Amino acid sequence: MFDITAIGELLIDFTPLGDRSYRANPGGAPANLLVAAGRLGKKTAFLGMVGTDFFGDLLETDLKSYAVDTSGLQRTEESPTTLAFIHLAEDGNRSFSFIRHPGADTLLSADQLDYQRIGLARLLHFGSVSLTHQPARDATLAAVQFARCMAIPVSYDPNFRPSLWSSPAEASEQLISGLCLANIVKLNWEELEFITGTSDLSQGSTAILSKGPELVFVTLGARGCVYRTAAGFGYLPTYDTCVIDTTGCGDAFFGCALSLLLDEQKPLAEIPLSRIAEIADYANCAGALCASKKGSMAAMPTLAEIECCRAGTAKLIFPDLPHRLFGI
Repeated sequence: MFDITAIGELLIDFTPLGDRSYRANPGGAPANLLVAAGRLGKKTAFLGMVGTDFFGDLLETDLKSYAVDTSGLQRTEESPTTLAFIHLAEDGNRSFSFIRHPGADTLLSADQLDYQRIGLARLLHFGSVSLTHQPARDATLAAVQFARCMAIPVSYDPNFRPSLWSSPAEASEQLISGLCLANIVKLNWEELEFITGTSDLSQGSTAILSKGPELVFVTLGARGCVYRTAAGFGYLPTYDTCVIDTTGCGDAFFGCALSLLLDEQKPLAEIPLSRIAEIADYANCAGALCASKKGSMAAMPTLAEIECCRAGTAKLIFPDLPHRLFGI
């Protein structure tokens, strides 16, 4: 059995070290999430494709070093491994430039999937980056549909990277299609507004829930997060850490949240809203700790680090936030 199997992109993140100097770090949101869950003791497996090049070798080695099962990782000679150059602003926030025309991750086809790795999972995770191009889009949807037929819960991160889509209309259509297939969704504030057309977190999270998910997390960076289920809605501030690099923070958040949800060993509808809030608080802390280090996979915290942070770190408070965000 695997706790979480993820399908999607595995790529090289070139993280800036200084003026025109970069470090090649392993990246890709689904793979980052598996590492985050693995740091919390979960058994994980990855489905995806990299090139038969040097970078593909590095990525396979890196995943194995984090104890991620790579039996479902495919290699191709048709295209090189996808590369992403990260640009960091002074506040630690980042943007991306991709070398992916096409990239190896987009060439995974449905007939190459290791369906056994899906069937043996307690949860299947996917993101929207593998929906940008064919045949990876059909492979991703085939994996998700297989999981749903096997009554395996599905989590989804509609992580929007505008430069990877042919148009905003196509992006919106595909991002929304993913919502309809997922039980648990994590997205950030900008993605919420792009998908729903509103920046109101209460209204926006309700709109996401109406598409089919049972649980929605909306991450707000330094402002924390909100969570929404059929039972209610809540907001939590995050922890005050020194922000160096926000790459992978959302993956740390979601990997932590999914790990703790799996620990409940019960259907989502049976988990009390108070426990959802506690899980979201742990996830906030995981994201904040990730932001305090460079890179993504190497920055994922352990449970001991998260608990230490929760016990001894102050939270960031924005006094006007409830009024500005929720109209209360």
